[in-house]
Amino acid sequence: MKTSQFAAYFHRFFRGGHWMLFVPFTTFSQNLHVSGRFGFSNYQGDLQQQRLSIPQAKLAGSLGVRYDLSEHLTARSFLSLTTLTATDSRNKNTALQQRNLGFDTRLFEWELGAQYHLFSLNDRWWTPYVFAGVGLFHIKPATLDDNGNRVFLQPLSTEGQGFTEGRKPYKSWQFAIPFGIGAEYALNEDMRVGLEFGYRKTMTDYIDDVSTTYADPAALLANRGPEAVALAYRGGGTYPAPGSLRGSSRNKDAYYFVQLTFTIRPFVDWYQRTSGLPSMKRDKRVGCPGTRLY
Repeated sequence: MKTSQFAAYFHRFFRGGHWMLFVPFTTFSQNLHVSGRFGFSNYQGDLQQQRLSIPQAKLAGSLGVRYDLSEHLTARSFLSLTTLTATDSRNKNTALQQRNLGFDTRLFEWELGAQYHLFSLNDRWWTPYVFAGVGLFHIKPATLDDNGNRVFLQPLSTEGQGFTEGRKPYKSWQFAIPFGIGAEYALNEDMRVGLEFGYRKTMTDYIDDVSTTYADPAALLANRGPEAVALAYRGGGTYPAPGSLRGSSRNKDAYYFVQLTFTIRPFVDWYQRTSGLPSMKRDKRVGCPGTRLY
């Protein structure tokens, strides 16, 4: 069947009233949105003194979907990719500068949650919102050795994980609790732009490979080799006494995103233009007709 013949058949099919078979899908697609985010990320931990910081921030991108459950409540899921990094040389504290540690890690995150709009986009062109959910992320902290080679830190057990009593190796996959605030502006019924700040509370203190105290250098040498000893303390001079503070385990590490958002509803208009479906839009200013409450 030629393309033109198929198009004519498709058009007659819907004109004949068979479009009702597609109403459930069309109604579903009215509430479904594809969303992208782009901005920067940063982390909070033992190598970053400031709560919020721009100098060591890195680019971050996200792609996901959203589904409007009601005028105010939206389910959302995103995949995000970024890099987290920090170094003691940029800290103002001289003791931290002397420690001379640094790290970077590629971070991959999957987020599932919900956001609540304070205003309805059926009535206004913009709304602030809050969101929260659960997340799963992957880290693999690394640093550069004295020769400029990138070395992954988790296998080196720099704080004696795996051979010191009470210290287990940390996992590359970790859970997080994403939450934050944002605001959206509706360009039209199918497109929205916005700005979002998202914070991630994590269950690990090893995003930066720094958490507790220095391991015994002899035990570290015997179990992980000279490279582990060299990268556990890089301040020069005498290696710190075993048990002396290397980091602080009182607070877990965290990271955050600041991103511009763009959201589009891609399906409804295409079906109306190509199939002759009757308009599903209602008398409203903006927003999604599938979520208007009466």
